[in-house]
Amino acid sequence: MKPELIMLQISRIRDKGHAFLARELAARNLKGIAPTHGDILWALFTHGDLPMKRIAELINRDKSTVTALVAKLIDGGYVARTAHDSDLRSTVVSLTEKGRAMQKDFWQVSERLREKAYRGLSDEEKHTLVNLLTKIHDNF
Repeated sequence: MKPELIMLQISRIRDKGHAFLARELAARNLKGIAPTHGDILWALFTHGDLPMKRIAELINRDKSTVTALVAKLIDGGYVARTAHDSDLRSTVVSLTEKGRAMQKDFWQVSERLREKAYRGLSDEEKHTLVNLLTKIHDNF
């Protein structure tokens, strides 16, 4: 592929990754979960209960996008939103029992995605790839 088509290739990889994730989620009967919810779930599984603003910072999304994604997770019964104890203007997102129950599946799907993406690459190639993609990301 020509170097000038880098963004096209990145877009294609993203599309294939999302399709892979959608199949994996469906196979585990995780209804109402889309690949776009992954960053929010990762943040909650990793950091516990979080204010909406902190989630937006952690996943590099604007607050309105996070609000819409969290609303869908609430509708699915995976998370709950409550008022912040000390800042009434802020809301905190936490996993429900149903959300916590899917953590094992979440990490398994994540591992399968990495295995698929990195198949045939040496450890050195993986590190080089991540470093190059980080440089491209930081250019923006």
